[in-house]
Amino acid sequence: MIELRFLGPDDWPVWRDLRLAALAEAPYAFGSTLAQWQGDGDREERWRNRLAIPGSHNVVAAGPDGPVGMAGGVPGEQPDAAELISMWVSPAARGRGVGDLLIAEITRWAAQRGATVLRLSVMPDNRAAAALYERHGFADTGERGDLLPDGVRREVVMAKAL
Repeated sequence: MIELRFLGPDDWPVWRDLRLAALAEAPYAFGSTLAQWQGDGDREERWRNRLAIPGSHNVVAAGPDGPVGMAGGVPGEQPDAAELISMWVSPAARGRGVGDLLIAEITRWAAQRGATVLRLSVMPDNRAAAALYERHGFADTGERGDLLPDGVRREVVMAKAL
């Protein structure tokens, strides 16, 4: 059985371990890199600050053997928007509904805080993630996302009405 656990700044070691695992396992899926969060970037203060973003909602999915997935929700640039960020599911837990639980929780949080739209960015080649988001009602907005390190491609911005 998968249970959701909500994290605050004091839970930074749990978030850190999952985030580093995510960046190592799926570097193609994130705008951040493992190198940016290791070495000088691997500081308790930085991890605490990430979990202390005002209005954020950070959740970990845990199974019998420990954490297997993560997602974050943050207020959007517009007052009626929220964003789904930092989503990842361990390869061992994929296909077992963990991603569905995480998306549902961030959607619930966003709606509860009064958001009318939930947005996210996904890498253009990450078809598995895009398909998961599409199953949950997200669609490509056509907006230009952040520029990728190759200097040519951009993240795909997806959104769904709440």
